[in-house]
Amino acid sequence: MLELSSFSRLDIAFAQFFTASTFISEIEKNTLKKLLAQLSAAYYQGNTCLKLNSQQQKLLLNSNLATTSANNLVVLPLHIDQYNHLYLRRYWDYEQRLIAKLCTMQKSASPISNLDELLDAFFEKSTKIDWQREAAKCSVNQNFTIITGGPGTGKTTTIVKILILLQQINTDKPLHIALAAPTGKAAMRLQESITNSKATLKCEQFLKDTLPETVTTIHRLLGANPPSPYFRYNEKNLLPYDLIVIDEASMIDLAMMSKLVTAIKPSARLILLGDKEQLASVESGTVLADLTQALPENTIELKHTYRFKDEIKAFAQAINQKDAVQAWELTQQKNTVIEHLDDDYLTYLANQHTIYFELIKTRADFKEIYAAFNKFQILCAHREGKNSVSDLNYRLEKILRDRKYINLSSTWYIGRPVMITENNATLQLYNGDIGLCLYDENNEVKVFFPRPDGSFQGYSPARLPHCETVFAMTIHKSQGSEFEEVCVCLPEYMQTILTKELLYTGITRAKERIKLVTTEAIFTATVQASVTRVTGLVEQFVVSYN
Repeated sequence: MLELSSFSRLDIAFAQFFTASTFISEIEKNTLKKLLAQLSAAYYQGNTCLKLNSQQQKLLLNSNLATTSANNLVVLPLHIDQYNHLYLRRYWDYEQRLIAKLCTMQKSASPISNLDELLDAFFEKSTKIDWQREAAKCSVNQNFTIITGGPGTGKTTTIVKILILLQQINTDKPLHIALAAPTGKAAMRLQESITNSKATLKCEQFLKDTLPETVTTIHRLLGANPPSPYFRYNEKNLLPYDLIVIDEASMIDLAMMSKLVTAIKPSARLILLGDKEQLASVESGTVLADLTQALPENTIELKHTYRFKDEIKAFAQAINQKDAVQAWELTQQKNTVIEHLDDDYLTYLANQHTIYFELIKTRADFKEIYAAFNKFQILCAHREGKNSVSDLNYRLEKILRDRKYINLSSTWYIGRPVMITENNATLQLYNGDIGLCLYDENNEVKVFFPRPDGSFQGYSPARLPHCETVFAMTIHKSQGSEFEEVCVCLPEYMQTILTKELLYTGITRAKERIKLVTTEAIFTATVQASVTRVTGLVEQFVVSYN
C-alpha cells in the first residue's frame, strides 16, 4: 500500500476526518488512513468502489465506519458488499436504487402481438439480421432498452421510427415523450438529427406531430436547482413522461443515471442511446458499458456503419481490438483518408482555416462561415503541455496573426471561435456550445451561436458565461460532435489519460478524413491501454436477479 504522503491533500484530509472518530490502535489507524486515502483517490479516478482483501475488510468493520448490512436503518459512511467492494455509502445507494428501478421497469413490460406487421412499414424484410429492426422490436416489447453502436450506425434514425411505432400502438392516448442528452451541445445535435429523420419518414403527418419538437439536457429535464445537488423530480416527485429517450448515455455517471432512473414512473419506458466503446463519464462509473454487460437481453448493438469511409471504419475497429500494428499501418499508407502529419503539422493546421477567414473577410453569410469552420477540428488529449489545447490554440493564433487574419490586440478578435464552459439557462447557452466572434449588421462585435431551428443568435461578449478559444479542444469535449476532418494530437510522453477509448472517441468524430500528430511509440502505447474502472454494478445485478 502507498504511503500517505503520496496521496493528494484532499485524499489525506478525507482519511483523517473519518479516522479521527474511530477507537482503534494507532498502528491500525495509520493503516486505515492509507486505505481511506486510497478510496478517495479511487473516486477521483472514476471508480465507484475499491476492492478489499480480508484483512482490510476486518479492519474497516472493527473501526465501526463500515457495515455489510443492506439495512437502511444502519447508516454508516462506508459499505462493504458481498464481493468485498468498499463503497462510500452514497455510491452504494446510487447503485442499489438504479438496479431496483430497472428491475421494476422490466417486470412491467407488455409484448405486442402484431408487432411484425407494424415493423414492416418501416423496415424492409431481409434474410440478414436487420439490427435496427431488432432494436425497434426490443424497444416496443420492453420498458427498458439500450441501443448502442458506433457513430453513423443509425441510432437516431432508428429511434424516430421507434417513437412513431409506439405512438401508433398507443392510439387511445398519445405518449408524453421527453428527449434529453447530457450536454446542451449533444441535445442540439439530437434535435437536429430527429428533425431531419422525421422529415423523411413515410407516415401520417399527425403521427409526426406527436413527436417532441425540442430536446433538453438531463439537468433541465430533472429540474436542476443549483448550487443544490438535488432535483425537482425524484423518487417522491416522478417525471410526468410515458417515454424518455436519452442520447450520448456513455457520458452519464453513476450518480446522474441513478437520479434520472429513480425519477421515472414505473410504467414508463426508457431508451438509452450511446456508444459503449466511447470514453466513459468524467465522473464515477462506466454505467452504459456496465448495463450492456449486465442486461444483454435489453441491449441491441447496431453494427452497420452508414457514415464512415471504409478506411475510418477499419481504423476504429483496429483500435478497439487493440491491434496497434494494423492501426499504425493504416496511418502510413499515404491515402487521403488517414494520414500521419510530419514535423510541419502547424502549417497544415493553419491552412485548414484559410477558407474560413477568407469568408469572414468578404462578410459572407454566417451559416456559410460557420459551416466552413465546422468542417475541421483539432482534438487534443490534454489541456496543458506540448500539443495540448492551450499550446495549439496559442501557436495557431500566432501564425494566423502573422498571416494578417486576426488582430491579437483584442481578446475578442474577429474570427475567434469560442466554446462555452458553463451553463447559462437564461441565455440558453450550455457547456460545449461553440460560437464565432464576428461583426453584426451594425458593425458591432458579437459572438454568434447556432440554434436548433437552424437560426443564429448573437450575443455581446460581455454577456457570455465563461468560455475559451477553441481552434483546438479536448477529445472529451468533442463527444457528441462530428466534423468532416479531425486532427488528433497526442502528447510527447505517455500519460494515464491516453487509452484506446480516448483515441477511438477522437477519430470517430471524423466523417471524411483523419490526421494524426503523434509518434509510433505513443500511438502504440495508447492503443494498448484501456480505461479500467472498478465498479460493482454488474455483480450487483447478478445478485438482484438471483
